[in-house]
Amino acid sequence: MNTHRFLAPALRSTTAATLATSGYVHAQLYIDGYRSIPVIGPLFLLQASTSFACAALLLIGTPPLLLRTAAAGVALGALGGFAASRTVGVFGFTEHGLQPTPQAALSLLAEVGSLLLLAIWQVTLTRRPHAPRPPVTAPTRTTRPPTRTPPD
Repeated sequence: MNTHRFLAPALRSTTAATLATSGYVHAQLYIDGYRSIPVIGPLFLLQASTSFACAALLLIGTPPLLLRTAAAGVALGALGGFAASRTVGVFGFTEHGLQPTPQAALSLLAEVGSLLLLAIWQVTLTRRPHAPRPPVTAPTRTTRPPTRTPPD
């Protein structure tokens, strides 16, 4: 049984689901009040938009490496923003712990899940069996009858 035939669509759809979940959480937080925070509000809207766009593009078909890399970048960007907002702050904005609850925890799970799924996907693509090549053999000499040129 060819497991790759079933694994690729499963990874594609679950990765799209985790990205869409992250997008939904960021959109919900934007609507619930983050839109009034200068710079941070538009960044939440941008995060939601890019998450939804990557999720939709992943569902369309087998994505190229560039799209999978962009999806990983979206998830890494969200995780980086999360970490920065709890340590050094982002444009003067800081939060503590897993606040707001439960959105912070859901967002973390979705983004880490996206990265794990994309990594598994990449590993399965690089380990895909290739079609066997015919063995390389030395060229064989064939004897041809001598060619005679007609007299002038």
